[in-house]
Amino acid sequence: MASLLDSFERSRLLKDRDAAREVLNPAEPPHVSLLRLCDAGLLEGGLTVSFGVRPDELVGPLTLAMGGAARRFKVVDVRERPVLELHILAGETSERWEVEDLAALVHNLNDLYREAPDVRAVAVLGEWNDALQLLCVEKRALPRLLRERFFQPHNRDALERMTEKR
Repeated sequence: MASLLDSFERSRLLKDRDAAREVLNPAEPPHVSLLRLCDAGLLEGGLTVSFGVRPDELVGPLTLAMGGAARRFKVVDVRERPVLELHILAGETSERWEVEDLAALVHNLNDLYREAPDVRAVAVLGEWNDALQLLCVEKRALPRLLRERFFQPHNRDALERMTEKR
């Protein structure tokens, strides 16, 4: 477990090493440990999102955690039928997004800000304790994180493409 904690620390993910030690179970796979730490609020950039939260409700906290230009992201209108649609404004960009779930919102935000160096990428870590676990990470840290055995995000392909374009 010490080496796993060291890996989390080297990746600058931990808020509190001692608290993390209390939460982790050495018998669990490393990616489960990351989920557990996110759920406990011990990851820098970690967000735990209840399954009852709608994409339009997550926009504010998520864009705040992404930082940079994403903080100026605006939802102009929300339509609920037939599929949830967000009319967004990001700088000079105005678009309508159909977002059926939280993962679709993450995908659209990552795509919108893929070239913005000041905006963190959002990794979908997975589900834990009836909530979706998300992690906002600096884009320059992505190549290193993607090589770590504990980092197995559901949107790995999109994150890898983000690193290729840099």
